[in-house]
Amino acid sequence: MEKTKRSNFTGSIGFVLAAAGSAVGLGNIWRFPYLAAKDHGGIFILCYIILALTFGFALLTTEIAIGRKTAQSPLTAYKKIHKKWGGIGTLACLVPVLILPYYCSIGGWVIKYFVNFTTGQAGVSAEDGYFTQFISQTWQPIVYMLIFLALTSLIIFRGVNKGIENVSKILMPILLILVIGISVYSLTISHTDADGVTRTGLQGLKIYLIPDFKGITLKELLMIIMDAMGQLFFSISVSMGIMIAYGSYVKKDTNLMKSINQIEIFDTIVALLAGLMIVPAVFVFMGQDGMSAGPGLMFISLPKIFDQMGKIGVLIGVLFFLMVIFAALTSAVSVMEAIVSSIMDKFGLSRKKSALIVFAYAAIAGIIVCFGYNLLYFELPLPNGTVGQVLDVLDYISNSVLMPLVAFLTCILIGWVVKPKTIIDEVTLGGIKFSRKHLYILMIKFVAPIMLFILLLQSVGITF
Repeated sequence: MEKTKRSNFTGSIGFVLAAAGSAVGLGNIWRFPYLAAKDHGGIFILCYIILALTFGFALLTTEIAIGRKTAQSPLTAYKKIHKKWGGIGTLACLVPVLILPYYCSIGGWVIKYFVNFTTGQAGVSAEDGYFTQFISQTWQPIVYMLIFLALTSLIIFRGVNKGIENVSKILMPILLILVIGISVYSLTISHTDADGVTRTGLQGLKIYLIPDFKGITLKELLMIIMDAMGQLFFSISVSMGIMIAYGSYVKKDTNLMKSINQIEIFDTIVALLAGLMIVPAVFVFMGQDGMSAGPGLMFISLPKIFDQMGKIGVLIGVLFFLMVIFAALTSAVSVMEAIVSSIMDKFGLSRKKSALIVFAYAAIAGIIVCFGYNLLYFELPLPNGTVGQVLDVLDYISNSVLMPLVAFLTCILIGWVVKPKTIIDEVTLGGIKFSRKHLYILMIKFVAPIMLFILLLQSVGITF
């Protein structure tokens, strides 16, 4: 078995932008706004920020440090930390294996909407039932899924520096400019409905940002905290092997603490801006009721809003879906890289062979996901109270079961088996100061495992 030299990010900025690119994906732009709208806006955001600075920080630090310490991908890294705990690596690697096919399917939907808006079909996208009609077609969703997968694979094929790092350096700044631009515009709009009621973007901003605890029960608050915690997995890309893979490409002289702080800040700002871009606009055109649109917000509610804006709405729609393609692409690249790097480390295959294997798998599994809305359609009641098709089942297993389980086991391994010193020593290499060391120990040993255990129970239908 030939051992190839491990690639590295050329510097900390390349690593931060690649990791932030992974973190800023559909989870931030699609999931964050509808959860914020559902969970009393400001209360959800307050919970999210507190959790990001404590719980999220502890998990992010752990995974990046494990990656750099072992110089291994998720599949093999845990075994290097402790021989008997290698199984966590298998579970961690299983998460991106399940996510990649359906992530590419959703990425394909985004490309379809971008094509519609750029070819004068914006009005069609806003029609009732359009989204369901599109995903129920047999072949069109498959074509778009394969286009998205091909773009992702091309970046992976080019490697860590020429592919992941270079693309992140180009796409992330553009993404940030687009998000800020659309957010600012969202605050300037107003609309008078059929009843003569005028709503403004600034009123929507107030609902989005200011916490209103009136009438909130303790049970509701716990539910919001759990929603914010579940969102964090998406937002910072933990418990899916990605940050371990990226950490393994970080040079030993990189200041990990500084990089982790930058990733946290970048991710939180983009998540908040995504909500700022979407929630006020939904409030302006659909009122308080439109804010509970749920997961359909991006593909059903927003095209209607862009349509109501007139000609400027088409331009905003083009820019919005272009931005979502960029965000989805940087995340899909990181999901695919977690699998590719695992195959390379485990079996000693070259990057190109590993990438081809993953491409073939994702194409076949992605076709099955697309068929889940037509030829393979079924309705399966899930333990968390929802009813799912193929995509929903994969999403439930990966996000609601495996990710909290991987994070919980990682906390036990680091907090109690090999001790937090293992991570602290890696972070403080070269005399770097670990400013939140005591918070880290408290989170990894006590707070995070308890919260994760509650989240796991909730995911399998056990509520308090």
